[in-house]
Amino acid sequence: MNKSDAHSERAFVITRVFDAPLDLVFKAWTEAERLTHWWGPKGFKMLSCKLDLRPGGVFHYGMQAPNGAAMWGKWVFREIVAPKRLVFVVSFSDEEGNTVRAPFSSDWPLEVLSTVTFTGHEGKTTITMRGVPVNVTETERQTFESMFESMQNGWTGTMDQLTEYLAKA
Repeated sequence: MNKSDAHSERAFVITRVFDAPLDLVFKAWTEAERLTHWWGPKGFKMLSCKLDLRPGGVFHYGMQAPNGAAMWGKWVFREIVAPKRLVFVVSFSDEEGNTVRAPFSSDWPLEVLSTVTFTGHEGKTTITMRGVPVNVTETERQTFESMFESMQNGWTGTMDQLTEYLAKA
């Protein structure tokens, strides 16, 4: 563990309760045809969605921003415990799936380890997502932590879209 990893303990965390059963919420996160309906920032349109759900597998997607710009990203799965937990590394990518720098900051970490836990109770499902940057410089760690409020806003919009999708599913 290098010095910067010791400081990456400050995680971004978001929790949301959905009025939907555990199995359905988990499927919304793990089936390409469902992800196309809700994944991404509000106002973005899904252009491409490929999913290989297995450890080492990749969710690779392309989205179009309201201004017409394309943005690509990927998750590389480390752990899948259906329907309880997903662990994956999130990165921005190009259309071919190569990891690239974030379009908004040259100091954004190349990789963020995300752990999403799913807990069902009486027909509702609680999701807790925890993200920590991996293999980062001190500047990248500080940039990541400085963006928590912006990330909270972005994830709130994405979770709102999931809420809307689940209500129709």
